[in-house]
Amino acid sequence: MKSAMRLWTICAFAPFAHGRTIDFEVNGGAAAEDHSLQVAQMNGDILNGTLASLQPGDVLVIPNKTFAIMGGIHATNLTSVTIQIDGTLEFSDSIKHWPISPGGGVAECMQFDNPRNVTFTASGKGTLNGKGAKWWGIPGIGYLIRKENRPRLMNINNGKDILVENLLFKDSPYWTLSANVDGLEIRNSDIDARRMQDDGHNIIDLTAFNTDGFDVGGKNIWIHDCRVWNQDDSICVKGSTENMLVERVNASGIGLTIGSVGGGDVIRNITFRDCYMHKTIKGIYMKFREMGEAALVADVLYENIVMDEPLQYAIWIGPAQQTDSRKFWHGHPCSLFWPQVPGSNCDVPAFGTYANITLRNITINNPKGSPGLIYGNETNPMKNIVFDNVRVNNPGSKPFGKTYYCKNVQGVATGNTWPVPECFEDRTSNAMIVV
Repeated sequence: MKSAMRLWTICAFAPFAHGRTIDFEVNGGAAAEDHSLQVAQMNGDILNGTLASLQPGDVLVIPNKTFAIMGGIHATNLTSVTIQIDGTLEFSDSIKHWPISPGGGVAECMQFDNPRNVTFTASGKGTLNGKGAKWWGIPGIGYLIRKENRPRLMNINNGKDILVENLLFKDSPYWTLSANVDGLEIRNSDIDARRMQDDGHNIIDLTAFNTDGFDVGGKNIWIHDCRVWNQDDSICVKGSTENMLVERVNASGIGLTIGSVGGGDVIRNITFRDCYMHKTIKGIYMKFREMGEAALVADVLYENIVMDEPLQYAIWIGPAQQTDSRKFWHGHPCSLFWPQVPGSNCDVPAFGTYANITLRNITINNPKGSPGLIYGNETNPMKNIVFDNVRVNNPGSKPFGKTYYCKNVQGVATGNTWPVPECFEDRTSNAMIVV
């Protein structure tokens, strides 16, 4: 993995030319502290117009007040500008008035196409509040009504040299920050998406489906010193991606994730390190979805990660555990209910290749269930999987007993790893003891 300094060099931003400072309220005419639909729509129009007017060197300042705003914020080809959110942009929860995208679904809260050398920042801690509860709907019912026709809080498409810092992303209706970029740094930014203030993820919280945290893909990506609490993938490597470092992150959700990886995707040189996960649902999570062509995940390192009381699987490397049909017991490719529910399935795509995956210095304390799963395809087994000092303290017994479900893996356990996955070669220090 390239060093943080190397990534910073890649993501370094050219100095801005001297430009204007535009105050959203004073210069733009936006209205603060008024949450009416009329004001939200007006503020949305003003923000769209202001973004369209920005020139290289300009700084747009959202002052330290709360501004109601309608979604459908869309900017194209921003270059060498700063968007400084010192206050709060609180998106309207008037779903019936929400704008529709050209494709027919709802528009994103904020969409940035082709930005270059753009900084999203705050002088303290700025907030983007997606008011997601209205979009999530009644627990257990809302998803059946809206499914995934919900807006992302921020979507960056085809970006280059982007900095995101000092922001709180609150209660996104759908994915929180989605980005496809060449050169991205996210630092000192937090995500909070939950229904309740529970110290964990109870069944009510979990119905805030698809509230992914940082979903990013591309190349030369550095995410560090952030906190994520959500009900889906906390940080997720998407699409074909290379050279990504995630470090010093506190995360609790459905994992530090790679995937779901689809046909044609190639993911290389990914590192997650120095992370803490408190009562996360899944921990280390790598997943292939169903596909008809080859995909590759290779040269991956998870290092120096501590999990306390993970609620489901601390480690899952294999097929995506998900479904996207009304036959909720049937997985695509692995059911959410497997292996507990008779008739549920867990299939491993033959086209997906895992190679050169290392887990080093992983500590898992008091998991509610068994350590997890490492599951490859019979005709295309995982290659060179290394567990070095992967310790599970006081594992639960469900659903695989106090060890892993391990199948079709060319793996080696070293150091003080325990328990050793049954299909791994045991080279641990304990294995060297002669009784």
